[in-house]
Amino acid sequence: MRVPRRRGMRTVLDAVRRWELTTRPVHAETAAALARRWAELPESARTPAQSLGRHAVGCEGTHGVFPKCNLTCQPCYHSADANKVRIDGPHTLAEIEKQMALLRQVRGPRAHAQLIGGEVSLLDPDDHAAALRIMRSYGREPMSMTHGDFDYDYLRRLALGADGTPRFRRVSFAAHVDSLMRGRRGIPRPRAEADLNPYRQRFCAMFARLRREHGVRSYLAHNMTVTPANVDQIAEVIRDCRAMGFQMFSFQPAAYVGDDRRWREDFRSVTGDDVWAEIERGAGSRLPWRAVQLGDERCNRTAFGFYTGDRWVALVDDADPVDLAGRDAFYRHFGGMTFSGAPIPLVITRAVRVAAAHPHLVVLALRWAGRVLDRAGGPLRFAWSLLRGRVRPMTFVMHSFMDATQVAPAWELLRQGEISADPAILATQQRLQACSYAMAHPETGELVPACVQHSVLDPGENAVLRRQLPIVEVRPSRPA
Repeated sequence: MRVPRRRGMRTVLDAVRRWELTTRPVHAETAAALARRWAELPESARTPAQSLGRHAVGCEGTHGVFPKCNLTCQPCYHSADANKVRIDGPHTLAEIEKQMALLRQVRGPRAHAQLIGGEVSLLDPDDHAAALRIMRSYGREPMSMTHGDFDYDYLRRLALGADGTPRFRRVSFAAHVDSLMRGRRGIPRPRAEADLNPYRQRFCAMFARLRREHGVRSYLAHNMTVTPANVDQIAEVIRDCRAMGFQMFSFQPAAYVGDDRRWREDFRSVTGDDVWAEIERGAGSRLPWRAVQLGDERCNRTAFGFYTGDRWVALVDDADPVDLAGRDAFYRHFGGMTFSGAPIPLVITRAVRVAAAHPHLVVLALRWAGRVLDRAGGPLRFAWSLLRGRVRPMTFVMHSFMDATQVAPAWELLRQGEISADPAILATQQRLQACSYAMAHPETGELVPACVQHSVLDPGENAVLRRQLPIVEVRPSRPA
């Protein structure tokens, strides 16, 4: 009788240990990856607002997996050879597997990753779904990057298996839609951003239908390249499209990178401050981007918040000491926790464990929540908006990429272990070291910044892919 009792006790203890490990707020590998990421940052990026190394390891992206696109854009970050490579499902899946394995090894068990290259909807829906599953199997939360010019049938075939049941509980897509793009069905040469609003609405409507008919939820982001030709239309895009279903608006001032045949304007006549001012005009609010820093502030600006009716409300205001105290406490005690993609009960359990160990966090959280509700017009107004379905999460982002002529020499020196004395090159090196968006190269074991990938590595990579995956196969002539 004693043996079964001991076995039963071991079973209970094993279950308790599994529960403790599963609900542990910070995974040991995550903590180690964050520590490495913080150590890699240059001193210029180690600010109180910095998220990298405290809460995030950074975003990730695929490369060389499907470089072809069926639209043309002015400008385009792709190299001139990108559209001379055919889409090949087995190649795509094999390369993603290798890249995700390296990212899992270096960046830890959880991260956000973009399924990106050329146009993702050129992949067969089954290959697209398989790619997302591979990424998730390595702990990545994938986002498919697209121009959005595909039909509901494609989305349905991606989201549902052959038996008609959902493959995923949720899908994430980022649609790049702007008037600089050429070849979109129905509007091959848009004259203004407003001309594209019906296409933006159609894109969001497909995902609303997917949830209505099959219960698959979605997270949708809107991307837009900015040049002098459309900078003054940013505010109008935000006002017209903020209620369509997007939860993020991301703007990228154009850089001299990629196919130089598509450089038509003086991109540098528009500054980051110019672009951000237009974003604020569209949001109808000051956007406090210095509260949370992602990498180098010369590269990224992000403002997290939500709309309650027509009012945008910041989750963290960089001018509010209460909010900043809450941010610092979050980094200190919750920084390594995984929130996105994790089951809500598990997130709550982990948060309760942290709060139980540090009860003062409850007071800080209540003070912060009170400040957010004040900005939303008070608890009653917020509750009324919530009941009416008028509360919508909305993040505003600006990514400022660097010109290829800056990146190439800075990267070469970094690879040699040298820090430049030239102020311009040094600034570029600092931005590369603090980059929040990396791509994996399993053949070398390196993770490289996206600016390096597109400025330095893409041309050679795509030249090789042209030979490996030619669009037109030429048969050798028969001997005479």
